[in-house]
Amino acid sequence: MSQKFDPFVAEWISFSGDPRYNLVEKCLKLAQLLEYPNLKIQEEIEKIGKIATSLKLVLSDVKNPTYLISMLNEHLFQTLGFHGNTEDYYNPKNNFLNDVLEKRTGIPITLSIIYVEVARQIGLDLRICGFPSHVVVKHGEDIILDPFEGGRLLDIEDLEDILFRNFGEEIEFEPEFLDELPEDKILVRIIRNLKNSYSQSYAYEKAMRCADMILAVEPEAPDEIRDKGILEYRLLHNEAALKYLNRYLEIAPEAPDVDFVLEMIREIREKINQ
Repeated sequence: MSQKFDPFVAEWISFSGDPRYNLVEKCLKLAQLLEYPNLKIQEEIEKIGKIATSLKLVLSDVKNPTYLISMLNEHLFQTLGFHGNTEDYYNPKNNFLNDVLEKRTGIPITLSIIYVEVARQIGLDLRICGFPSHVVVKHGEDIILDPFEGGRLLDIEDLEDILFRNFGEEIEFEPEFLDELPEDKILVRIIRNLKNSYSQSYAYEKAMRCADMILAVEPEAPDEIRDKGILEYRLLHNEAALKYLNRYLEIAPEAPDVDFVLEMIREIREKINQ
């Protein structure tokens, strides 16, 4: 579906699609566009570099992965005090790397990004996995780590517990849950987090911008089309809301929330006809 032109969205799409910039730079650009217009991206990159440099000073000549992971965990989570934000998990700021670097607390995805970047700078190859509801990190195929819990080593039972806490018995563990998450999917996941956090705090204009950012790269994503329609409704843009909600029903006629969407469409039509 065609989107109203938004220069912020256009700038984001141009920057995020540019291979000259790495994931950290793109995450910081997102923060600059959405919340921190005066953010100096290079200064934040240098903060991560200083963390890696200070870690290198305490490393021995041993370079095996188990040793490096142990030292990385000790340095980030014990010495520097990075930790998962369990008290204010859904705060939008947990999705911005500059905030996580300043407060040393965040959510799985942002802590994982910093964790993997520091690891890269000390010669340790870690990858971010798109585990449902809780991003984790892996080394090779056998070592699974949770930066949200201090770099804890996870086994299958731990991963099943994460799924159960978030989904009950609706989802069973699948090996592909530990596939590496591509950079563009990481960014979409962060923006989706932000959209949901902004919506929950009634910051609908900001949530709408996030929805537009996602739809610019995934224009036929059913859930995003639905959420765009709901946001238009919250902002009293009734005609636009109808367009997106009807489109959602076209492409996802068997969705479990069809009755909810139909009721919302009915309410909107009643308001238009008043």
